[in-house]
Amino acid sequence: MDDFTKNINNNMSHSNLPPNVEANDKVILFDGVCKLCNAWSNFIIKHDREHVFKLCSVQSEEGKKILLHFGFSTDSYETMLYVEGEQFHQQSDAFFQVVSKLGYPWKFMGVFKLFPRILRNWIYDCLLYTSPSPRD
Repeated sequence: MDDFTKNINNNMSHSNLPPNVEANDKVILFDGVCKLCNAWSNFIIKHDREHVFKLCSVQSEEGKKILLHFGFSTDSYETMLYVEGEQFHQQSDAFFQVVSKLGYPWKFMGVFKLFPRILRNWIYDCLLYTSPSPRD
């Protein structure tokens, strides 16, 4: 295969990647105004010993481009979004994707993924919306 064909194949295989995201990137989009979201981001920074994750505020230009790529609003934010290459996860699925890559003991939280998604997402939403002044 010549260099021209290799370049075309490489470009085609990455055509569905969001803007500013590489195939092996693991990006956590979070609401930079939300206190709970900022606390979560600080937790990630503290416990991501392998430096696996990239954090991106949804208010940033990069964050807005990623949201738009996946069809999300750039005006209101109701969930954390975890992006890995071409795929995204939200709500409790995003949470479990992240903790599974933090290593032990956080990886053990994956046992709660056995609960049905509707229940996990309900709990996720309750924690998000009942936390004291998440956007103050």
